[in-house]
Amino acid sequence: MGGKTEQTRVPEQEGSWLEVARLVLRSRLLDELEERELVPKGLVKYQFSAKGHELAQVLLAKHLVHAHDAAAVYYRSRPFALACGLSLEEALRSSLARQGSMSEGRDVGVMFNLPSRGGVTILPTAGDVGSQYAPAAGWAHAILYRAEVLRESSWHGAVAVACGGDGSVAANGFWAALVMATTLELPMLFVIEDNGRAISAPSRLQTPGGNVATNLRGFGNLKVLDGRGFEPEETARLVAQAVGWVRGRRGPCLLRLEVPRLAGHTFIDTQAYRELEELRREQEKDPVVRLQRVLGEKSWQQLHAEVQEELEQALQKALAAPKPHPEKAATGVFAPVAPGCGLQWPEVAQRPAEGPRINLVEGVRRVLASELAANPRLLVFGEDVGVKGGVHGATLDLQRQFGPERVFDTSLSEVGILGRAEGMAMAGLRPVPEIQFRKYADPAYDTLVDIGLVRWRTAGRFTAPVVVRMPLGFGRKTGDPWHSFSAEAVYAHTLGWRIAFPSNAADAVGLLRAAVRGQDPVIFLEHRALLDAPEARRPYPGDDYVLPFGVAERLLVGDRVTVVTWGAMVYRCLAAAGGFPGQVELWDLRTLSPWDREAVVASVKKTGRLLVVHEDTVTAGFGGEIVACVVKEAFAFLDAPPVRVASQDCPVPYDAGLADAVVPTVGKIRDELSRLLRF
Repeated sequence: MGGKTEQTRVPEQEGSWLEVARLVLRSRLLDELEERELVPKGLVKYQFSAKGHELAQVLLAKHLVHAHDAAAVYYRSRPFALACGLSLEEALRSSLARQGSMSEGRDVGVMFNLPSRGGVTILPTAGDVGSQYAPAAGWAHAILYRAEVLRESSWHGAVAVACGGDGSVAANGFWAALVMATTLELPMLFVIEDNGRAISAPSRLQTPGGNVATNLRGFGNLKVLDGRGFEPEETARLVAQAVGWVRGRRGPCLLRLEVPRLAGHTFIDTQAYRELEELRREQEKDPVVRLQRVLGEKSWQQLHAEVQEELEQALQKALAAPKPHPEKAATGVFAPVAPGCGLQWPEVAQRPAEGPRINLVEGVRRVLASELAANPRLLVFGEDVGVKGGVHGATLDLQRQFGPERVFDTSLSEVGILGRAEGMAMAGLRPVPEIQFRKYADPAYDTLVDIGLVRWRTAGRFTAPVVVRMPLGFGRKTGDPWHSFSAEAVYAHTLGWRIAFPSNAADAVGLLRAAVRGQDPVIFLEHRALLDAPEARRPYPGDDYVLPFGVAERLLVGDRVTVVTWGAMVYRCLAAAGGFPGQVELWDLRTLSPWDREAVVASVKKTGRLLVVHEDTVTAGFGGEIVACVVKEAFAFLDAPPVRVASQDCPVPYDAGLADAVVPTVGKIRDELSRLLRF
């Protein structure tokens, strides 16, 4: 994969200083316009100046000309975006929150995304510090997969770049990506723009001695370069060397460039925490002054006048642009069709009632196997999913069948697993990562939030249809606070995610297949107590069986009380309902996002009573959402107050007796049913 191709031609930086200066000056004058006029007038609400960073970013952009290059950037990367083809008018529309901006007014003006315009793709910027690194590693992984496994020649020679400030090197995402890039020798470039401060905190608080390049020189499989990002010739040489190293398939590279911070962190930051001498030294490093010397005063003045005219024209056009339509503010969180895009959903999903019964975990494994066989872009990965076959056995033998490029183990980092999946999905792959237990996903919650919002915050320009498999809940023989965590309501409140929670093997098959063929990110929850439980076994419904999201299943027909539940509670509710024949109408929701409001409301209108049972805690559990909906939609039909049976606001204990005191049991459900029916 080494060597230059037609897609990887590199401009001669030394012969194009005029163009570099033009791009740098566009960014500088735009920052000054916002600071001087647009912020004081209240037209720009957030202003993050990139003054001092421009030269390094522009030179980097000039090298990223491959059609499958990608860059994950941050809020100070507008010079880079301008050098990649973003127009001044588009930049101003973004700052002013106008139609035609990069997010249609949904995100802060400097949070860019830019689908390829023949060269680099700028991945959607996220606000969490360090969140850009793992998706870039995912894109780099996708480059290798598409070039070497799928043999797509157009991906040969592509690179992934992640840009960040010195503060980001202390973040989890940076280290997760660094481990991935170096252990897998990914074509990835880390560019650290070190301006000495993370708001007010100095670099020495982010990494020992304040220079991450010095500290990483002994890191395995990593080329480390360091220099002054404000000196034109030196910066051009280092950027060319760094990109060339990665593009030549010699492994990942980290390029640290010292840059001055010539303005505060944001428009409201007065930098009162900095000494006057420090500020004076920063001004002496201004790359614009050095570029001015390279061009000469006459050429510079002419260029300045030309750029100023461009900026004024762009501002007038941006100010004339209409504001976003308020009625569209909440649109685009999900794909415009249900999960399973392109499939024709049957009105009533049919599945065979006969045949050998399989357990739930075997149903999951069969879907993964059939979809891996059908879709060469599908990848399954996580901790211990390879040779071991997963700690729950869901990926058993899949690596042998499909190879280690498609079913593989990862480093022990949930941020890395999910961030990598996000980058892969945006690169056109279909990642299905496994999180070993629900509780382990907590350190990566920011990443989950970012994935769910990709479609919305880019106004549909990007999407990341990741399917995250996640076992949760108490075990059949014991519980504990770490492996028995449920807390599914947290994900129901995490925007942009579909949520599946099957209670049996057939539902698991249909919902998982819908998820991996859909266009939205999906959290697929597998209850530990049901993975091999006899009551959850069903005949395998076939390799074409797909179950729509948002369609609950009625398990019992009754006329006096509606019981709504999901997961392992289904079977405890069935057992409890046995004492009230013909009175209980039992519904298994099967999915929480979306959930079947229509079926539940219609049932309550018939029975006049509602009992919601779930394993999550009672406070802020998803049952509260169901009750609120029923009270609004069916209040006049209620013969009794809606009731919830849920876990106490306490972790699941290890001792079985203590666990039964916390989570809903058959006895607790039966007692509540009895009281509700007597009301």
